[in-house]
Amino acid sequence: MQYKFKDRIAVITGGAQGIGKAIAEAFQRALNVGVTAPFYLSKLLAPHFAPDGAIVNISSSRDRMSQPQTESYTAAKGGIAALTHALAVSFAGKIRVNSISPGWIDTDYIEYSGPDAIQQPAGRAGNPDDIANMVLYLCSDMAGFITGENICIDGGMTRQMIYHDDNNWRLDV
Repeated sequence: MQYKFKDRIAVITGGAQGIGKAIAEAFQRALNVGVTAPFYLSKLLAPHFAPDGAIVNISSSRDRMSQPQTESYTAAKGGIAALTHALAVSFAGKIRVNSISPGWIDTDYIEYSGPDAIQQPAGRAGNPDDIANMVLYLCSDMAGFITGENICIDGGMTRQMIYHDDNNWRLDV
């Protein structure tokens, strides 16, 4: 499989930090980094894209599920997912715009075992190559009919329903 990228710009945006308990300024900073910056970068670079160029935004599986004290991060990631489909419509016929929502991505390439692996429907945590390969695909001609999509790469975790005492899963409080 050969990807074609000649004379193409790929914009990868996102990356707001998890802030936890956010005060107003920290919440706004998460939105500025996670939504406002990708918006301005996309608008600024749009005239420089080759025909059929591609923008790939980075969201998070947190755009569809949360843990306590992640409001600012979750809002920013939900915002980038929404911005992605809005930009796809605005840039229709010129630039394809998609986003990726990574789940647990271990940047140290650790091979987990036991519960950390078993809880994942894919049987493992993700690694950066899982995300990079999708970015490459979305920027290639092979993805020419994909735009406005937010693709979740999380080994199936957001599709798995977990309840106390279901399938030997327990929540000890």
